[in-house]
Amino acid sequence: MKKILICNRGEIAIRVAKAIRELGHIAVGFYTDSEPEASHLEYCHEWVHLKGSSNTETYLNIEQIVELIKLHKIDAVHPGYGFLSENTEFCKRLEELGTIFIGPHSDAIHKMGDKAVSKQMAKEAGVPVVPGSTGEIDSAEEAASIAKDIGYPVLLKAVAGGGGKGMRVVNDESELSKSFDAVRREALSSFGNPGVLVEKFIVNPHHIEVQIIADNNGNIFHCYERECSIQRRHQKIVEEAPSPFIGSDEELRLDVCNTAIKLAKAVNYNSAGTVEFIMGEDKSFYFLEMNTRIQVEHPITEEITGIDLLVNMIKSALGEPLDFSSQEEISIKGHAIECRVCAEDPITMLPAPGQVNGFEYTFPQGIRFDHCIYNGLEVKSDFDPMIGKLIGYGHNRNVVIRKLDNALDGLLIEGLKTNVPLHKVILKEENFKKGLYTTNYIGEVAPQEGVEATKDVESLYKKAIAIEMNALQEGRGK
Repeated sequence: MKKILICNRGEIAIRVAKAIRELGHIAVGFYTDSEPEASHLEYCHEWVHLKGSSNTETYLNIEQIVELIKLHKIDAVHPGYGFLSENTEFCKRLEELGTIFIGPHSDAIHKMGDKAVSKQMAKEAGVPVVPGSTGEIDSAEEAASIAKDIGYPVLLKAVAGGGGKGMRVVNDESELSKSFDAVRREALSSFGNPGVLVEKFIVNPHHIEVQIIADNNGNIFHCYERECSIQRRHQKIVEEAPSPFIGSDEELRLDVCNTAIKLAKAVNYNSAGTVEFIMGEDKSFYFLEMNTRIQVEHPITEEITGIDLLVNMIKSALGEPLDFSSQEEISIKGHAIECRVCAEDPITMLPAPGQVNGFEYTFPQGIRFDHCIYNGLEVKSDFDPMIGKLIGYGHNRNVVIRKLDNALDGLLIEGLKTNVPLHKVILKEENFKKGLYTTNYIGEVAPQEGVEATKDVESLYKKAIAIEMNALQEGRGK
């Protein structure tokens, strides 16, 4: 048995702990001064105190974490996603300690974590990239020169980081200087690196990503694609697999998936990871970035392939064979959609911290709910507002939409605002139901404008339940 430390919190820490236990290892979880009874600890064998309350003092504190690894004789570390999951320095420190990092080697994290370096590597590997700068640009004037060559609109984006931060679309030269300075400021504030790239902005694009999993013997497999085009502020809200845009075009599907493997091979990848592409209306696609970690939306891939990505990620890191030995063993069966449940205003889509004072759910068959919710949970502004992921699986896309719609009606979270009403509107919206959407969906279709009607339905639903409960109680009394 290995002692495996989970350097994370929330629903992903629970998911990792479950995988560790399934493999017969010891799950070790962190508790902090601000979360002394965090929900993931229930699934861990051992608890370790990570002193501090802010992210900087705790989950981003490499020195403290390294000392705790030594003190508690930790064999391996799983970083989850976010925090230190794509931090090259952290990975190197563990390599020096002889502690296993459950993720790729530090060289792959470094090369894929820097957008300028990853773009150059993609080019060298024969992977198509979006036209734009070959590396970091130094000034707005240089950006204007490149934009003139490739044509407007262009996208200014931070070299480091992700999650939709440090990105801005520029439609003409008059906007460029101001936007360039704004992106540099946000990049420095969010990632500690002010570097900026400029790329051609693809009109009406689709965000397509390919899940890969690799072992330590040079074997790299793909688990097909996901569509993640429904986003707000470049952050995903709804994801599905397989992509409705690719649809039945198996030649395109295999082309995208094999292109992802080509890039992974270029960096000798040896873990779970995701290669992200932007796909135009004509179905031409270009490399965006590679996430060298497990993704938030990994459950929908697990549902359609039957492969446990977390379990195989751990097995790979420990040098054990994966649960499959050939690409032919991996196939798509059915369809899956994930709705991210966030503590945020369903209309403005801005974070809405608060405390859960009521939590119940009744779901149909085919629903999976990965979450960290409990009565009394305090959702703080320090952390990402996502508190759960509602995953639907079924024989086809229409079946999944029906199941998720039913599940959302059966999900009650009281005490704080959530985006559940927004998901209800999206699932009923005609463009989504037909699979006709791009990354412009939220801005152009604006499903958030229909949220008020959904709130009325929910209110009536609650009243109906209250009336029914009163009737039952009166009957019991008689």
